[in-house]
Amino acid sequence: MNDMNTTHRLFVYGSLRSGFKSPAYEYLARFFSPLGDAFVQGRFYFDGNVPVACPTNSENYIPGELYELENTEEFDWVIGQLDDYEGLNVMPGEKPRYRRDRAMVNYQGTWLEAWVYWFNAPVTGMPEIDAADILKYLLNKNGGKSE
Repeated sequence: MNDMNTTHRLFVYGSLRSGFKSPAYEYLARFFSPLGDAFVQGRFYFDGNVPVACPTNSENYIPGELYELENTEEFDWVIGQLDDYEGLNVMPGEKPRYRRDRAMVNYQGTWLEAWVYWFNAPVTGMPEIDAADILKYLLNKNGGKSE
C-alpha cells in the first residue's frame, strides 16, 4: 500500500457502508475499491436520532470498511461530493454536523492512514452505544430495514 501522498483511503462505519445500499454508497462504489473490513479507535453514541461516532484514545474500536480511491487525480472532486453528503458544506456561520479527519485504521493487522467522518459536536449527555457493529444495531433498531 502506498502512503497518503499517492493513495487516498476512506474508512466508513455508518450509512456509507455496503450493507446500507444507500444512494451515497452507490456513489462511493463507483470511485473507490473496497479493501475490506477494518477498525478505528472510537466510540458510538446515540444523539436521540441516529448513532454518531467520535475518536478516542482508549482501547475501544469501531468496525467498518476500508476503501481506496481508484483514480487519485479525482480526489478533490470525489471527496467534495462525500463532504457534501456528510453535511460539511454548510452556510456561513453554521457548524457542520461532521468533520473529516485522518485517522489510523487497522486493516488486516496493519495500521494505515485513512479519512474518517467524525461527529463534530460534544457528546456530553449522550448515551454510549455498546454495539460492536453499527449496521447490526441499526437493522435491529429499525426492525430489519436498513434505510
